[in-house]
Amino acid sequence: MGRSFRWLLGSSWVSNIGDGIALAAGPLLVASQTRNAVLVALAALLQRLPWLVFGLWAGAIADRLDRRVVVMVADLLRAVVVGVLCLAIVTGRVSIALVLVTMFVYGVAEVFADTTSSTLLPMLVPKDDLGIGNARLQAGYLTMNQLVGPPVGAFLFAAGMAWPFVVQAVCVALGVLLVSRIATPRGAVRDTSATHVRRDIADGLRWIRGHAPVRTLALVILAFNVTWGAAWSVLVLYSLEHLHMGEVGFGLLTTAAALGGLVGTGGYGWLERRVPLAALMRACLLLEVVTHLALALTTTGWVAIVIMVVFGAYAFVWGTLSQAVRQRAVPKEFQGRVGSVYLVGLFLGLVVGQGLGGVIAERWGLTAPFWFAFAGSAVTLALVWRQLAHIAHADADSGAGADSGADAGAVEA
Repeated sequence: MGRSFRWLLGSSWVSNIGDGIALAAGPLLVASQTRNAVLVALAALLQRLPWLVFGLWAGAIADRLDRRVVVMVADLLRAVVVGVLCLAIVTGRVSIALVLVTMFVYGVAEVFADTTSSTLLPMLVPKDDLGIGNARLQAGYLTMNQLVGPPVGAFLFAAGMAWPFVVQAVCVALGVLLVSRIATPRGAVRDTSATHVRRDIADGLRWIRGHAPVRTLALVILAFNVTWGAAWSVLVLYSLEHLHMGEVGFGLLTTAAALGGLVGTGGYGWLERRVPLAALMRACLLLEVVTHLALALTTTGWVAIVIMVVFGAYAFVWGTLSQAVRQRAVPKEFQGRVGSVYLVGLFLGLVVGQGLGGVIAERWGLTAPFWFAFAGSAVTLALVWRQLAHIAHADADSGAGADSGADAGAVEA
């Protein structure tokens, strides 16, 4: 798929090792500084808040500036922030306030880095290869971020509080070096001399509004993340108190999902070649509905583990396919803004869903969020079942959608 894609893939895999290490070491660092439940919850919130605040701005910046440079600068800032945290730990000046500020600043830089890096793939490979390209990037995320990174992070933290963050900073810095080798045209992907960021954001929203398949896909992702967030918000209590699996059992559930994801991403190329895209999308969303129902009904730990393997397999096939469908449909100059809307919708859905899940579980029990997720996802799927045939081939309507967005901008101007 080309040398530049290999540099992008290498950067993604290396960065995901660092982020996976921090996935375990970060909460351990917070817990070492405070046992205040409010502050611990605030640390978790700060991981998602930057996406809701800066997500649309990051998309506009990705479409205004040299994308490779934006990724390098954002990742370099991430490395510097973690480096400052390491220095504070080594000198004994670390505090919960510093940790929280570090998490927020790191999260802001991550929003710009991740949003912009997602626009590089469509610039490097043909449309037909976007599916397999995304699958290989997802495989790196699963392997390095979900499977390898966390246990390494916990081990390094036990060896010395600063070590996991030193390794994370090195990994992110190495990612910057790898991105610098990617060959993309210098400068912005379009002329921005007569526009400003707020206008760019509005134009991106108008483009989505004028492109029915892409708009519907964004709403599907929002709705399914609300239902998924509601169910998964109580997964740890569900495994401990409903399934009686213990702490190790809970770890097995999350590991099972990651292993299923590796199966799904590994077989994605075969699926895309042999299964119609619309049928594949319908199958993934139908499995999501069935998964919520199965988890609501089961009372056995090993059955839940099998369900989670299936969940991981179809969830990452869906994530790979939906991203490839969107990237094929969206013009190069709108990739950042449209992609940022999807990411904001994803995190907004998770935040809303997690809030609902806690309230529902407290009122009706630990399986109630799964029943809510089953009903909500089933209704959503029924509403969009027929439209999925158009969504799967959204690139056929991309010209019309782009024209609609351009016309709307011209009218406003």
